[in-house]
Amino acid sequence: MAVRAPKRLRVAVLVSGAGTNLQSVLDHCASGAIDAGVVLVFSNKRDAAALDRARRAGVPTEVLEPSGLGREEYDAKAAAIIDRYGPELLVFAGYMRIVTAGFVAHYPDRIMNIHPALLPSFPGVHAQKQALDYGVRVTGCTTHFVRAEVDAGPVILQEAVPVEAGDTEETLTQRILEREHELLPRSIQLFAEGRLRVEGRRVRIMPPAGERGRA
Repeated sequence: MAVRAPKRLRVAVLVSGAGTNLQSVLDHCASGAIDAGVVLVFSNKRDAAALDRARRAGVPTEVLEPSGLGREEYDAKAAAIIDRYGPELLVFAGYMRIVTAGFVAHYPDRIMNIHPALLPSFPGVHAQKQALDYGVRVTGCTTHFVRAEVDAGPVILQEAVPVEAGDTEETLTQRILEREHELLPRSIQLFAEGRLRVEGRRVRIMPPAGERGRA
């Protein structure tokens, strides 16, 4: 009997900047560490360095710049482009746009974001500087499902990062990034395994398929 290859999750990654989290996802996909493949890298910035990472990996890229477009029109056009590639999960990896409620509704519980803080603390931009200015001793990173409100969706996974004496925004950002590069692929793999169940504000992580129903 022929053995069928396991289905790989089709992922579109949305980016605006350097793309180090994108690179981590690409590397984990290539190594087989996650059961997924990146089918598209989409950006709102033509000069985003992340696009070069995608091209080196042989992944299709698309760019839609927002000039002259309202938010609703932009998101409708973006969704039309993304849908041509048939992704099952969208991953925001440094995508610096606030998406509309219509965009979120088009992909219900299928958009994942990573944020460099322990949400709900320090949402929005410059989260690392917010943490330093506030004087916290611990910050970290969070993966969550996207909602129309900024950084307000149900939390998937979090990891703490201590704030060290003498930390600057740059040093803290780098240490958090190291944790992001592991947390995001882990979150994608949980989605690929069908183990994430959204229950209101909470995300329940289900046992692996082979362990469900056991006493």
